[in-house]
Amino acid sequence: MRPAPHILVINGTKVRRPVFVLGAPHSGTDLLARAIKQTAGFHLTVGRPGVLRVTYAFARRPTIASERGRGAARVLRDAYAEAWQISPWGCAQCPAECRTLAGLPPAETAEDAVRSGQVCTEPGRVQRFADASPDLIYSADVLLDAFPDAQLLQVIRDGRDVVAGMLTDERCLAWFKPGVANLEEVFPNPFLGVEDFTDRSRWPKAAMAVKCALRWRGSVRLSARLRAQVPEDQLLTVRYEDLISRPGQVVETLSEYLGAPIPKNALTGLVRPGENGDGGVGAWRRRLTPKQLIQVERVAGKELQRLGYRLSGAA
Repeated sequence: MRPAPHILVINGTKVRRPVFVLGAPHSGTDLLARAIKQTAGFHLTVGRPGVLRVTYAFARRPTIASERGRGAARVLRDAYAEAWQISPWGCAQCPAECRTLAGLPPAETAEDAVRSGQVCTEPGRVQRFADASPDLIYSADVLLDAFPDAQLLQVIRDGRDVVAGMLTDERCLAWFKPGVANLEEVFPNPFLGVEDFTDRSRWPKAAMAVKCALRWRGSVRLSARLRAQVPEDQLLTVRYEDLISRPGQVVETLSEYLGAPIPKNALTGLVRPGENGDGGVGAWRRRLTPKQLIQVERVAGKELQRLGYRLSGAA
C-alpha cells in the first residue's frame, strides 16, 4: 500500500497528481514533454540539477532507495520542491532543452538568466506540475512513494531506432566508459541492462550497439513490470510510432488521461515523419550497419517481438 499523499506546496499551489514522463533514451519522451509544456495550467521541468543528482543515484545504485525506504521518497520530494519553484534563479538552472521547451532563449551563464528576469510561466497560472527528466524510469517506485497520486506517462519505441539514436549521443555513451560504468559494484544492474551472468561476462568486450541494446531491453522490461503493478488511471503507455503517425489521436488520449485539454496541434507541428531529430520511424534501416542490426536483434529480439515489432531476420 502506498503512503498517504504528502502535502507539498510550490509557489502557493498544492502539488496534486504530478505527471512524470518515463522512457528509454531517444524514445520520444521529449515530444510528450513539449505537449505537456504547451498545456495551460502545467509547469513542466526537464533535467534540473537537483533532480538529476537524486534520480541518477537511485538509478545507478538501486539499494540506496530500497534501504532508505520512505526516506528515499522524502529526498526525491525535496528535490522536486526545489526544482518546481518558479523564479528567475530557478529557471536559470534549467538546461538548454528545458529553456527551449519554455520558449526562453539560451543563457550563457546562470547570472545572465537571473538578470533577464525571465521565467517559463506565471506562478498564478500553474495548477499542476510535471517532469520529464531523463531516465526517470529507474525511479518509478520512489516517485510513486513520494507522490502516491502521480500519473505516469511512459513512451515505448522500436529498440533499433533507440539504439541508432544512442550511438550518436555522447551523453548516453558516456555511461559506458571505464570508471563510469559501475557493473563491478552493482550487479544485477538495471541501469546498464545487465541482469544475468551471461550479460555480465560479455559486457567488457561488448560493442557499443550491444550495450545500447541492453539498456533499451532493461528499460522496457521495467516498463512491463510497471504496467503489471500500477493502476490504469496512473499509467499510460504511448508508442513513439503513434506520435508520428497519429498525433491527433494521441493528443485526445493524453487529454482524457490527464483530465486536461492538450492543444490539438501540440504534436502535429513538432513531429513530421523523417524530419524529427532522431531520424523518424524505421530510421535504423539506414543508420545501423548490418553487423549492428544483428547485434541488437540478438540481444533484444524477444522484447522487440513482444512489443509487436517485426524482426528483420538479419540475426
